Amino acid sequence: MISKALTIAGSDSGGGAGIQADLKTFQELSVYGMSALTAVTAQNTLGVQGVYPLTLEAITQQLDSIGLDLKPDAVKTGMLFNSDIIRIVAEKILQYSWRNLVVDPVMVAKGGSTLLQQEAVQSLINYLLPLALVTTPNIPEAEMITNKSITTIDDRKEAAKIIHAMGSNYVVLKGGHDTSTTAVVDLLYDGHEFIFMENQRVQTRHTHGTGCTYSAAVTAELAKGKTVPEAIHTAKAFIQAAIEDELGIGAGHGPTNHFAYQNRLRGMNLEANRQ
Repeated sequence: MISKALTIAGSDSGGGAGIQADLKTFQELSVYGMSALTAVTAQNTLGVQGVYPLTLEAITQQLDSIGLDLKPDAVKTGMLFNSDIIRIVAEKILQYSWRNLVVDPVMVAKGGSTLLQQEAVQSLINYLLPLALVTTPNIPEAEMITNKSITTIDDRKEAAKIIHAMGSNYVVLKGGHDTSTTAVVDLLYDGHEFIFMENQRVQTRHTHGTGCTYSAAVTAELAKGKTVPEAIHTAKAFIQAAIEDELGIGAGHGPTNHFAYQNRLRGMNLEANRQ
């Protein structure tokens, strides 16, 4: 039976992040993708030119349509924009008993535009994090959630503990914003132990949608029945390939290459068959 994943997020007209990045990632990882739009954004690699949230009725009807017919095996949230949307999404997740929730707490776009209203952060903490199997904040997002400055590894550990205590079973605190090192070190915390996951940093401006793509890859793998550590392992490989094999599109923060992971696997299989 085909695995199904639902993304609840905003649309990116430039195609590099949001719903578009999520669906591309689901497809590349052989998962049937479904979507519920929370907002439409006008954006490109240079920035966000406009944000237009959908009505609560429109969001509710999308979620009901999925819930009444197409039960997802995993769900991810991205850009939710405001408190009312967060509450509706949390209510529907509970109503339909959706499991394997990945919360990507999208707050700020690559160019600096706000994608989550300040008052909505507390709603995210109150309503959504207690439902999360996995939460995937970057360092600035973790700072906003915990209201603490994060500069050291010990700071990251403490932030992960706080977010875990808010209800998320697993916390992946991403290290891409720490430019003091040549490696990108992500921290996984399950309430018992810390696991550090390291990738080589790629010097490129084409990183638009990395967070969306990473969390979508985790969601896709969970939909297929993988454990959280297994899902994160694949997601790390997926996003590393997507960044390294850049498309070079746009004059600003260009999108990552969603084709790259499968292209590499096909290349490896081809090489193995030749030997």
